[in-house]
Amino acid sequence: MLLSLRIENFALIDNLDLTFGDGLNVLTGETGAGKSILLDAIDLILGGKALSSMLRQGVSRTLLEASFSLTPTLSDWLKQTAIDPLEDDVLVCSREMSAQGTLRSRFRVNGVVVNKQQIALLRDYLIEVTAQGQALQLGRADQQRRCLDGFGGEALRRGRQQVAKAFSHWQTVAAELETFRQNEQQRLQNIDLLHYQLQELNAANLTDANEQSKLEQELQRLTHSVELQQQSYQVYQLLYEQEQGEACGDLLGQAESTLLDMSQYDPELQPILELVQQALTQVQAAGSLINAYGGTVETDSQQLQTVEERLMDLKQLCRKYGPTLVDAIAYHHKIQQQYADLTNAGQSLEELEAACLHCETTLKKACAQLTKLRKKAAQALESRLLKELKPLALDKVQFQVSLQPTSATQHGADQIQFLFSANPGETLQPLSESASGGEMSRFLLALKACFAQDDGVGTLIFDEIDAGVSGHVAQAIATKLYHLSRHHQVLCVTHQPMIAAMADAHFQVQKQVVTVKGSRAKSTNGKTAKPTQEERTVVSVMSLDEQQRRQELAEIAGGQTTQQALTFVDSLLQQAGQVRKSYASKNGMK
Repeated sequence: MLLSLRIENFALIDNLDLTFGDGLNVLTGETGAGKSILLDAIDLILGGKALSSMLRQGVSRTLLEASFSLTPTLSDWLKQTAIDPLEDDVLVCSREMSAQGTLRSRFRVNGVVVNKQQIALLRDYLIEVTAQGQALQLGRADQQRRCLDGFGGEALRRGRQQVAKAFSHWQTVAAELETFRQNEQQRLQNIDLLHYQLQELNAANLTDANEQSKLEQELQRLTHSVELQQQSYQVYQLLYEQEQGEACGDLLGQAESTLLDMSQYDPELQPILELVQQALTQVQAAGSLINAYGGTVETDSQQLQTVEERLMDLKQLCRKYGPTLVDAIAYHHKIQQQYADLTNAGQSLEELEAACLHCETTLKKACAQLTKLRKKAAQALESRLLKELKPLALDKVQFQVSLQPTSATQHGADQIQFLFSANPGETLQPLSESASGGEMSRFLLALKACFAQDDGVGTLIFDEIDAGVSGHVAQAIATKLYHLSRHHQVLCVTHQPMIAAMADAHFQVQKQVVTVKGSRAKSTNGKTAKPTQEERTVVSVMSLDEQQRRQELAEIAGGQTTQQALTFVDSLLQQAGQVRKSYASKNGMK
């Protein structure tokens, strides 16, 4: 439960320290006194949206801090987040906000900085806020579905998860199938194009990436075959057989003979002789090779035409699929795979259709199971809610949870609607159309009472849940809040004296205009002038004793503290005492 609340420089509050107790804690005050500021502070501490306008005017830093009693659930949460517990078994949540250009905010738990996601998870264990506006939201179908599913507990939670998972899977496969079908025309066009290109590339038989360069060399040889024959013969004559004059081989032979004679007289010429002999041998070999080459060079017009045509084909293919032959070969391999994928699409379509059907079947089964769980939860909610509504001056009320089949979504295949009738003989109608404002407030309170019996939230906060009611209805709401406060700590903002009279602790919220000293200004002669005075609006909260409480209740009841109003207050307090005794007697309490 909430033990204390500390506020510094927030909205209209300068400094405030409040201590709350067990049972029913009531906050009262005139309209606009600032009661909602306290609830806003608690909301902000536990992850609510912050605005720079929330900071106290003239300051740049706000500190909000709430202390809660430590429970086993909270101890487990601390262990999971690796935060050490405090010695006095207290969980301290704080939020510091500063505005220096942009609004900055920092959450802490037991002094350790945490993120907003962690605070959001922690909030579910600490408080549950019920505000007047929720009665309007309860008329929406999505809110009614959330209420029913929340009432169903863990089994329904798992059922929703199964449906959400199955729906997501089905949606993904269905989208793939639809995309595939939409692209079928494009697929067939691509098949025709790739088929034509494959025919052309297959016919070209592109296997050698160097074929083009080899053919270009072959073309050069064939084009200049006559010149090559003539020149090879000339080289052969120069090296080996010269018709006129002496060839290179003859001259080297003469040099060899001369050197042989010379080396007989001077052995140092032997290396030179060996070089000449080697040169002669190489010239003879070169002559033999060039002679053989000349014999192979022939003029072949048919081969020349074949090479020219092949080169033209390769260049054409490179322009279409290149720019190089290597690129064209790579493109050939690529479209072979693409063509295989596209031509196998008939099988892929069948697989997608089968997968989609399987996912749809799984989704329907999951939705059917969820519907079954919801029907069971609906019966239990109807029974319990009617039981909770009867003490709230709605003993003749009718309530039914309608489940109608609808198209499957991530939330299931049920259209959920709360049907309500407060008057005998009247047919059941949608809650948002048939319930008055006061009836909606009581319905919401009863619904919270249904949940409070099972959840582990320590503190329930009600913000003007009594709006639109008076008389015996207000008394019924007061009694219900008191009963809730026996199992949970309850904080209630109210304008009803009957509800305030049931409180275990009563806090009065006031808004006052006070005069504060301003800055010192300098006069025209240079001397410091007296401090200026400014008016500021301040919200304060006071815990009331018995006498103060009587006076506050009298003001709420009649707007004045006359003896007549005080007599009425005494009757309210006496009636509250009777409710307490009755509850204690029924529950075996002293």
